[in-house]
Amino acid sequence: MTKIAILGAGGRLGRVVAKAFIDAGYEVRTVTRNGKVPAELKGATAVAGDALDREALIRATQGVDIVFNGLNPIYTDWGKCLPMAQNVMAACHANGALHLFPGTVYNYGSPMPAVISEDTPFHPSTQKGRIRCAMEELFRREADASRVRTILLRAGDFFGGTGSGSWFDLIVAAKINKGIYTAPGPVELVHEWAYLPDFAVGFVALARNLDKLGFYEALNFPGHAVTDLQIKAAAEKAIGRPLKMTSMPWWVLRAGSPFVAMWREIVSMSYLRFEPHQVASIRLEGIVGEIPHTPLDQAVAEALGDIGIATVDGVAKAA
Repeated sequence: MTKIAILGAGGRLGRVVAKAFIDAGYEVRTVTRNGKVPAELKGATAVAGDALDREALIRATQGVDIVFNGLNPIYTDWGKCLPMAQNVMAACHANGALHLFPGTVYNYGSPMPAVISEDTPFHPSTQKGRIRCAMEELFRREADASRVRTILLRAGDFFGGTGSGSWFDLIVAAKINKGIYTAPGPVELVHEWAYLPDFAVGFVALARNLDKLGFYEALNFPGHAVTDLQIKAAAEKAIGRPLKMTSMPWWVLRAGSPFVAMWREIVSMSYLRFEPHQVASIRLEGIVGEIPHTPLDQAVAEALGDIGIATVDGVAKAA
């Protein structure tokens, strides 16, 4: 049985990816700082490992075939990203493991390309974009040196899965129980979203088709390129009542950004909410076959249930 270690298994992305690999019949090891397995991941083996401690991470991933790198510090701690990436490379090399990595659209900077394909060049315009580019450069160097094989799958903003920390739960759906939908940007602007259960199954599909892939691959995951008007309509259908549309008060964050570190980091990435973009792939379908894609109405309804909002056809999963 193929063994996979999920780094950052306590986070939203890590949990969803771990569940997808468990369901696919893989032997899953969850790696977290406290060594506790999330309750919903029955069948996984929990191991403690700090991604900032190289030797501990090497020990935590010993004997696995694949390492899924779901490490994602909070916005104000992104100085940890590159050291963590270096330690992951060391762990993968020491254990001969394949590296799976979720890419972002931060690499492309502002102005955003309207359509992002695998051939679209990087032009990072923020510190976070430059950090992401540096991480991917590291992964490519390790692959070019035949040290660590990396398969990267790039997606837009996440929604779906339990937990908190995404734009969907922190902003868009934060006041839905009060009858309010909050748009982070212009309501008719196309924005790229990735429904996490689909994204996770995409990684499983890549792991099953490694014979079609090179030693370094950076592929795109086309998710839901939709407007806030479309998401609002899906949310109204899910909860069975109309919602009032309101806008995120960007002026408050901009005014307070000199004094609040998190607001400053959010404002630095605000261009993503005001420049239309979508992710396309010219290669993924040819590798994995049909790309996982849950219809928008169903995805939004399930995502609302995951964060504790009761829907017409389901029950809220989280308090």
